[in-house]
Amino acid sequence: MNESIHRYFQIGTIQWMSHPRKELLTSIREIACDDFFDAIEIGKFPDEQTREQAVKLLSQSHLTVCYGAQPRLLGPKLNPNDLDEEGRKKAEATLLEAVDEAESVGARGIAFLAGKWSAETRQEAFAQLLKTTRAVCDYAAGKGMMVELEVFDYDMDKAALIGPAPYAAQFAAEMRTTHSNFGLLVDLSHFPTTYETSRFVIRTLRPYITHFHIGNAVVQSGCEAYGDQHPRFGFPNSANDTPQLLDFFRVLKEEGFFCAEQPYVLSLEVKPWGDEDEDIILANTKRVIRRAWAML
Repeated sequence: MNESIHRYFQIGTIQWMSHPRKELLTSIREIACDDFFDAIEIGKFPDEQTREQAVKLLSQSHLTVCYGAQPRLLGPKLNPNDLDEEGRKKAEATLLEAVDEAESVGARGIAFLAGKWSAETRQEAFAQLLKTTRAVCDYAAGKGMMVELEVFDYDMDKAALIGPAPYAAQFAAEMRTTHSNFGLLVDLSHFPTTYETSRFVIRTLRPYITHFHIGNAVVQSGCEAYGDQHPRFGFPNSANDTPQLLDFFRVLKEEGFFCAEQPYVLSLEVKPWGDEDEDIILANTKRVIRRAWAML
């Protein structure tokens, strides 16, 4: 493509993935100072003072702010499709808190993931997830905010209820019958973990996608960084590199996701493995994005 990628997408990064070892405010400032980025995805703040300082930095940046509530669920092992109603309500409560915190930092929505499931209780879990998501969407709608469910693997690492693309489409269709402020977040790094391709996922979920992530995964059992670990592009035995990102971009173009008037957020979700250098891994990812885009 001769035109800049920034014409068609707001390029972002997931703060806690890019800088897992840096102090939070230092990380936000570095991302805000890097004009490669149009967006930043942040999560729960450790305290009110840090949040207020972050708001001050972000208000100067002209970055689109997104809020990821996934760590709020994964850390304490909360399950929004928990069959135990008390457990489900705890997950719902932290997601409602996430909506408030997202609003306070200027984000226009939150993203989260489904909880673990078992084959015997899949239908019941689906109904529980609908209950939670509708409650969160109701609350977010009152603030003019979106709620996005990220599609994860179902049997490899996160083992989330949602799940392969057809099942995600079924859930999203159910949600859209009642809530227009619901959408799906799809991640290139998760396609290999659900045994699917960019073309299949994007075409299957086309009406419901509101947000994109890109990254890599190792899906060969027994290999280093196996599972949903988001290693760098080019990591040994991994599934995604420049050719796969190029294919992803081609599918997005074919399916009409290049929107200059209202560009989608497309964030890199890549983290250093072991003692790898955070800044080098971030630069690695930018190089892969630029190369794939140049070949489009």
